[in-house]
Amino acid sequence: MADNKQICNPFLPLWEHVPDGEPHVFGDRVYLFGSHDKEGGETFCMLDYTCWSAPVTDLTDWRCEGTIYRAAQDPDYPRRKYMYAPDVVQGNDGRFYLYYCMSGDFGNGGYHGPICVAVSDTPAGKYEYLGFVRNPDGTPMQTYICFDPAVMNDNGTIRLYYGTQYDFEEREDFPGEGECLLHVEMEMFGKSREEILGTPESVMGPCTLTLCDDMLTVRDGPRHIIPYRVKGTSFEAHPFFEAASMRKVGGKYYFVYSSQKNHELCYAVSDKPDRDFVFGGTIVSNGDVGYQGRDDADRLNMTGTTHGSIIEIGGQWYVFYHRLTHKSDYSRQACAERIEIRPDGSIPQVPITSCGLNGGALHGIGSYPAPIACIITNGHMPHGSNKIFTEHFPHVTHEGKAHLIAEISNGTRIGFRYFDMAADCTLTLTTRGAAGRYTVSDESGTVFGTAEIPASDNWQDTAVTLAVTAGIHPLLLTWQGGETALLQIAF
Repeated sequence: MADNKQICNPFLPLWEHVPDGEPHVFGDRVYLFGSHDKEGGETFCMLDYTCWSAPVTDLTDWRCEGTIYRAAQDPDYPRRKYMYAPDVVQGNDGRFYLYYCMSGDFGNGGYHGPICVAVSDTPAGKYEYLGFVRNPDGTPMQTYICFDPAVMNDNGTIRLYYGTQYDFEEREDFPGEGECLLHVEMEMFGKSREEILGTPESVMGPCTLTLCDDMLTVRDGPRHIIPYRVKGTSFEAHPFFEAASMRKVGGKYYFVYSSQKNHELCYAVSDKPDRDFVFGGTIVSNGDVGYQGRDDADRLNMTGTTHGSIIEIGGQWYVFYHRLTHKSDYSRQACAERIEIRPDGSIPQVPITSCGLNGGALHGIGSYPAPIACIITNGHMPHGSNKIFTEHFPHVTHEGKAHLIAEISNGTRIGFRYFDMAADCTLTLTTRGAAGRYTVSDESGTVFGTAEIPASDNWQDTAVTLAVTAGIHPLLLTWQGGETALLQIAF
């Protein structure tokens, strides 16, 4: 990494929203494939697939490869016009294959399949429609629930993973039991009564199959890779929900997934690619839930869907995930953190930071946009769902080309991890709104200084000298006053 360059979380420009990220190294570059949300969007995945890439030797230097595949290229468009979480693999022929599923507004029809495939001669496209994953007789493969495909080339064997899982008995939005729930499943998953009742265990759950060299035809499978019923298993506290992803580390298979808590990426490990997985732990939560015992009630951000995977770049392992903005699940941004795979194969949960790919703390020099804050909480942040919230709470949003944290109310905490600061440095806050005071501290409560903020309808700068020792510190701003907004911070 160049000494004079830095990168923050989120690591793409603040106007870009690429959730569900699957990072892959092809050649000397790392490529990020994901869904594509619209800034301030009205539903999931409203835009065509784009791709970003960076040299493996400089993760500060991400470039946009442009639109690599358009929803209108799929034959099912516009009946289903949004492309959900994709993945890309290099086939045995050297070409690159993109796997994806289509959906309508608010996820409608997203569980109805099939899994579609596009192909390109290069990782960054452009991709052309190839077909759909099919049974040997040519019919669409729709066994179990075709959703969130992930694919890997395992020494010449092409393995496809997919699926979703709902615990209907635990969800208040799916009342009823027996015949009532059966009809809910039929409508939600596009399955017949006979298929649902006749499928061993369930049509739900994470599944795998292998493909022929044409990258379309099923060779073996499909089958569940972990039990659907998790009570009494290692998965009981963190059951699978969606976002299947598979990585091979040494001789072991790491299954990365979003649990039914719906804010954390978890992992399971096996010596085999299609069975005998044992729960490993949580890698990251977009609300820091679980880290050092933090519970859901004390989440550090609005939480919601997460999706991503792990990857080794230049000898360092990372987890890629996404965070929420604009008070919904519809404008998500790509983030990443350093992780460690220990000699025993375990991955300790890491905290969310403002400097994930930076290789270290951010310089305590210069200006930074407020939305790189990794902590944004009023003490009772909501958990996202398939809607846009109307309640007031602090959140990242935009006004034209400006990106800011809005609806900051009394008691709101805004945190940045981490800055390498000089002793007794000066911090300048760019604010707008009601009068009040920012207390500047670290996360342990050690106060560095206070900034008295006058009321203003326009953006204004307020400086405060921080009584801080030279070194690396988290920076926490706690607001006391009426509703306000924060645009940037500067040293």
